[in-house]
Amino acid sequence: MRARTFLALLLLSLSALAQAVDYRSVESSVAVLYDAPSQKGKKLYLIRAQTPVEVVVRLEGWSKVRDAEGTLAWIEARNLGERRTLIVTAPRAEIRQADRAEAPVLLELDKWVVLDLLEAAAPGWAKVRHRDGVTGYVRTMQVWGL
Repeated sequence: MRARTFLALLLLSLSALAQAVDYRSVESSVAVLYDAPSQKGKKLYLIRAQTPVEVVVRLEGWSKVRDAEGTLAWIEARNLGERRTLIVTAPRAEIRQADRAEAPVLLELDKWVVLDLLEAAAPGWAKVRHRDGVTGYVRTMQVWGL
């Protein structure tokens, strides 16, 4: 009985953690990612505007983030915004007219193209907007940031 209670509590905790994933987008035109939460830390790389990141830890004006490739680094929190974007991680992705595999393709996308997330759609789909104004649906397995 105790094991069942423990397992139920563990599953509830894991479920709450899964729902608490915090994605943000880089707001400044280019931001520096560091190996530590300080401008004195080693500069690892630059990240461009609108790129989605997952916030893992917050610490006094800094956020430890994970990018689409799984790299962890620190960024000044002021460089992150509330806007939600997705990034194409598949070699090719399509924006479709509806959230169905047989729907007409409106736009084909290359890897690393950034899209605005508009809303969740049918399971496995997200409603997005391309910077050129094309709005439609993309398969969630072709993008990162959800």
